[in-house]
Amino acid sequence: MYGGQAVIEGVMIRARTCCTVAVRRPNGKIVRHVLPLHSWANGKLRLIPLVRGIVVLLETMIIGMKALAISSSESSGEELIDKPGKLSMAITLFIAFIFSIGIFFLLPLYLSEIFDNSFENELMSNIVEGVLRLILFIGYIWLIGQFKDIKRVFGYHGAEHMTVHLVEKKDTLSVNNVKKYPPEHARCGTSFLLTVVFISILFFIIVPREPFWFLIVSRIIFVPLIAGISYELIRFSGRYSTNFLVNLIGYPNLLLQKLTTRNPDDSMIEVAINAMEYAIELDNNSD
Repeated sequence: MYGGQAVIEGVMIRARTCCTVAVRRPNGKIVRHVLPLHSWANGKLRLIPLVRGIVVLLETMIIGMKALAISSSESSGEELIDKPGKLSMAITLFIAFIFSIGIFFLLPLYLSEIFDNSFENELMSNIVEGVLRLILFIGYIWLIGQFKDIKRVFGYHGAEHMTVHLVEKKDTLSVNNVKKYPPEHARCGTSFLLTVVFISILFFIIVPREPFWFLIVSRIIFVPLIAGISYELIRFSGRYSTNFLVNLIGYPNLLLQKLTTRNPDDSMIEVAINAMEYAIELDNNSD
């Protein structure tokens, strides 16, 4: 299954053997790059349920950072001096992890503590915490979507999804054909994140709120497990995308993508097609 992500004025596609990045330069020319896959993320660990979700998430973040660095340079017309080093990526990933845990897990926990005395049991406190987490997540997505540059990235996000839809249907790659498909897709990073939020609500409902130290630690140490479960659900929904019940359960994920995707223009679709064609070509040449 092909997948990918939007980058600055471009699209990254993860193929079976590599990742391709297509970016439009200021002069209108589309340039292409290849990013190798990591052996540690494509071996036996990728076959273990729950564990593979964490592995895929880490690989996606690392490759995504490299793709963003490429797109940032190419879209501005600057020469790409060097890709991010291992140390800089590790620091960036650590900061991103701390920020995510702090904003979407510890902050809702702190806010729910304010109302603890108003509730008769821990269940209500945990439910309020989960609802606050959901509100913060959706609010964050909506807020960043108000920026002009992000709106263009969301357009490329839509183009990427539409192109993946086309390939899954084994249709011919062309701008007009891509336009026939929706900009939302079940196997999307946004869907994964929303699933993480929903699973965390259900998971933490049964976690005791005492002692307080365990309450805080639990919101950190259980995140990888929740991410692993969420990945399995997204994988399942992608595999059975034609099943009515599966689509019904996954509908909130597609609904949220109304905030993270835009209907792309023809130039955005051209870039997505370019990245996909290159990915398929490299896959075929490796056979």
